[in-house]
Amino acid sequence: MVVRAFRSRHRPAPAAIWLPGLLVVAATFIPAWYLAKRSSERGWEPWQRALENSAVPLMSRSLGLALTVAAASVLIAVPAAWLTTRAAIPGRRIWAILMAAPLAIPSYIVAMTVVDFLGPRGTLQGWLEPFGAGRLPEIYGFWGASFTLTAASFPYVYLVLRAAFATADVSEEEASRSLGAGPLRTFFRVVLPGLVPAIAAGVLLVVLYTLSDFGAVSTLGYDTFTRSIFIEYQTSFDRTGAAVLGSMLAMVAAVILAAELGIRSRMGRRTSRRQSLMRPVPLGRWAWPALAFLGLVAAVSLGLPLGVLTWWLIKGIQAEATFPDITLAARHSLALGIGGAVVSVLLALPVAILAARYVSPLGSLVEQAAYLTHALPGVVVALALVFFGIGYARDLYQTTWMLLLAYVILFLPNALSALRASLLRQPRRLEDAGASLGRSPLRVIFTVTIPLARPGMVSASLLVFLTVMKELPATLLLSPPGYETLPGLVWSRSTDALYAGAALPALVLVGLAAIPVAVLTWRGELGSLES
Repeated sequence: MVVRAFRSRHRPAPAAIWLPGLLVVAATFIPAWYLAKRSSERGWEPWQRALENSAVPLMSRSLGLALTVAAASVLIAVPAAWLTTRAAIPGRRIWAILMAAPLAIPSYIVAMTVVDFLGPRGTLQGWLEPFGAGRLPEIYGFWGASFTLTAASFPYVYLVLRAAFATADVSEEEASRSLGAGPLRTFFRVVLPGLVPAIAAGVLLVVLYTLSDFGAVSTLGYDTFTRSIFIEYQTSFDRTGAAVLGSMLAMVAAVILAAELGIRSRMGRRTSRRQSLMRPVPLGRWAWPALAFLGLVAAVSLGLPLGVLTWWLIKGIQAEATFPDITLAARHSLALGIGGAVVSVLLALPVAILAARYVSPLGSLVEQAAYLTHALPGVVVALALVFFGIGYARDLYQTTWMLLLAYVILFLPNALSALRASLLRQPRRLEDAGASLGRSPLRVIFTVTIPLARPGMVSASLLVFLTVMKELPATLLLSPPGYETLPGLVWSRSTDALYAGAALPALVLVGLAAIPVAVLTWRGELGSLES
């Protein structure tokens, strides 16, 4: 029986799975091919110019911002994850959703509300002036970008840590508590050392997110790789400079992604399922400070952007401002979100089956290659597809199909993670039984494997829908002429300082993105998908 099970796990995958899997991964290498081709077509001279003039400052600014945001995110996420999983606080499930909910708010929306509320002539300045308060510190630049991106990205660390708490072996914690150690001593001596791999994985996720961000750094005027690439693309007739900067950013992000994948694989081997056996820890006199901490985090990351957007909308209505017609933009965004989710999940399915059900060196290589696109910022992918469309696929250029291709390249790893995790949780013996009854490998896949993957397909679709709805640079650069979307409306109105006109599409966008966040968090799946 053992030999038969071993052979079933190592049986070769049918060609009907290999072929689409390889084609999908090959398509995701279009940006890498573009960067290599475009950045090398004029030899070493553009690289030398970039290294002498802009590469080192951009590298230090981008990495400095990413590391600052990651450190701040850890300081917020560690206590928040512990409080919402281990502590006896009222409304723990609601707090868990509130801590994850900022994922529904794109960074560029957070940035424009931060500028309005905390800026030199912002709302807070107006509130404080009657009390004789001086001018508030400048919000633009490094610290404003750090504050904004921390509010938008700490949920990535929080969700990874929640998943780590949910799968941790609690026997050592129980032993520490039984020996008389208090909650704080147990946390710092027992819990925190075991969280190091999860914290490292969360930090790398935040670093990747920050390096790829375009909207927040552009709104707050902080020059990073993504902002410089976009400006170079818009202002220069020669796109080689943008390709060189994109290549540098892609290489840095690829190194970070490789480290993140290695940490994730070690985390997967160390998981357990004993968390439910531990009773919530009573906090005593620390209960109110804990609730105040969670309330402050929710107020800054949720209350500030949603409050400012609502205030803009109210002021616009009172002033009888002209609001954009968002019906068509909302329809377009929904269509792109649903289409991007469906196409990405269907294309990720053969790669996930290869990774989870057919163990082989080539299958592992295909899976790792698919994750490389996770390291590419949206602006780089968009530039690559503009070049590809003009030069090789004119019929697709400036169509929604090209936009869907960009979403597949960007978010295939999101779908792949969810599908692979779902398949690994399902028993292989059902497929082994189907094979032992004489069914062909392809028939086993369609009648057993894919039905087993349906829960993962639902989770993957929600996750990709969320990320597609928030994507800005690829949507801006690749949308067909006149094809309005909610991110496009928000960006165009905010850059023209028409904040009342930006408020309505921004609130609708956040409302639509909040649906998958709430569903996945309530089902307890979002943390495992992110990790």
